[in-house]
Amino acid sequence: QVQLVESGGGLVQAGGSLRLSCAASGRTFSTYTMGWFRQAPGKEREFVAGINRYSLSVYYADSGKGRFTISRDNAKNTMYLQMNSLKPEDTAVYYCAARPGIRIVAGWDEYDYWGQGTQVTVSS
Repeated sequence: QVQLVESGGGLVQAGGSLRLSCAASGRTFSTYTMGWFRQAPGKEREFVAGINRYSLSVYYADSGKGRFTISRDNAKNTMYLQMNSLKPEDTAVYYCAARPGIRIVAGWDEYDYWGQGTQVTVSS
C-alpha cells in the first residue's frame, strides 16, 4: 500500500506557472506507475499525465502537451508536475494516483491509490 499527499496548488494568473508535488509513503514508491489527474466542478475526472516506474516512459493528455512536464524522483519518493503557460481552463483539483506495474493508463479506475487533491485556480 502507498499513501499519497499532493502539494503546490494555488492561485495563479493566466500564463503563470505552478509546480505540483506528490509525496509518497508506504511500500516502495518505485514499484508504482504514477499519474496526475484533475477534476473541475461539474466535470469528470480526467487524465493529465503519467510516468512509469523508472521514468522510461511518460505520456500526456493533449490538454497538457507542450505546457506540462511530469517527473519523479524515486530516491525522494516524490512525483512532480511542472505546469507552465497556465490557462483558466486548467482550473481544477489535481490528484496524484498510483498503480502497480509498468503500463501508463489514462483510465482513473485503473489506479489503486489516490491523494486528497490540491486546488489549482488560474485567473484570467
